Amino acid sequence: MRIPFLHRTRVSSLPAEELILPVPITSPRPTNLIVTLWPAFPHFHRFANDPRIQGIRLNSAMMDASEIDDDFEHAVEETSVPLWFDIKAMQLRITEIVCGMDCDHLEIRLNRPIQCDTPTPVWFKAGEDCALLDHIEDDILVFDGGPAMEVRVGESIHIRNPELKVGGPVITPTELEKIQRVMDLGFARFYLSYVYDQTHIDAFRNIVGPDADIILKIENKWGLHWTQDHFQPQPNTHLCAARGDLFVEIDRPHEIMSACRTILKKDPDAIVGSRMLLSCVHDDVPSCADLNELAWLYDAGYSKFLLCDELCLKEDLLAMAVDVFDEFRGEYILNPTTW
Repeated sequence: MRIPFLHRTRVSSLPAEELILPVPITSPRPTNLIVTLWPAFPHFHRFANDPRIQGIRLNSAMMDASEIDDDFEHAVEETSVPLWFDIKAMQLRITEIVCGMDCDHLEIRLNRPIQCDTPTPVWFKAGEDCALLDHIEDDILVFDGGPAMEVRVGESIHIRNPELKVGGPVITPTELEKIQRVMDLGFARFYLSYVYDQTHIDAFRNIVGPDADIILKIENKWGLHWTQDHFQPQPNTHLCAARGDLFVEIDRPHEIMSACRTILKKDPDAIVGSRMLLSCVHDDVPSCADLNELAWLYDAGYSKFLLCDELCLKEDLLAMAVDVFDEFRGEYILNPTTW
């Protein structure tokens, strides 16, 4: 049985001015590409002065403060692309493997104390792996078995239990040492992870000062609720839809679209990061879906794009991603092809 449309309008009945809508003539928004690197990477210098790149995020998640040394200083001195240092605030990260691959179950310590109902699932590897947290004994997380892949110190975990409580200072002593070292080198641009309360920003500002530029990474549901209900524009402060972790933390995959719009609505100059151009990891040609996603993000209002670690760890992958993004910028934004 044919199901008729609920509403059907004959095109010929519409006024002529409604048939063809004028296309507004606007200048394209400047579109920035930001990559994720570390000065010790062999390919750092290749991209540190690339005019197609407008920023470099230095991700120190797996790095110790001791690696901010003379070699680090010399590398950043020779860089013309603006550098941003990423500080891990309220993010949960592994600091010790108490019992690992040589045991029949996993036991780990984290960078900050937590409380939550158990048993509860815990996600690893950006959501690619999972294990059941059986109980918390003192400050040790004891699992029933463990994830399929080996976990390492410095890696992040995700606990989506609604009863989760996260303690400890906003800036841990480990991160504080990194901040002090890079500030001594003149750094005044930072990313701050897992922000979901104004007190996180205030604590960080007390360290880096009011003139530092800060990008607040919104990475979980708490952060989304805070952004929607409480975030107000602040000097030298912008938001980032950090989709690498945010996609794992939200309840349902398709919520990522409204999450990105929520962040952009509160900050029209927000950055969108991670989980883009990942077809470059496996294929010689970028996927149609990847290119269309860049267009959707741009049309939604984003003009600053941050590439994730996976693309940036290897020179050939990053080179391809930068080439593809620059072609997208030229083809879709600056000089669209006419057929």
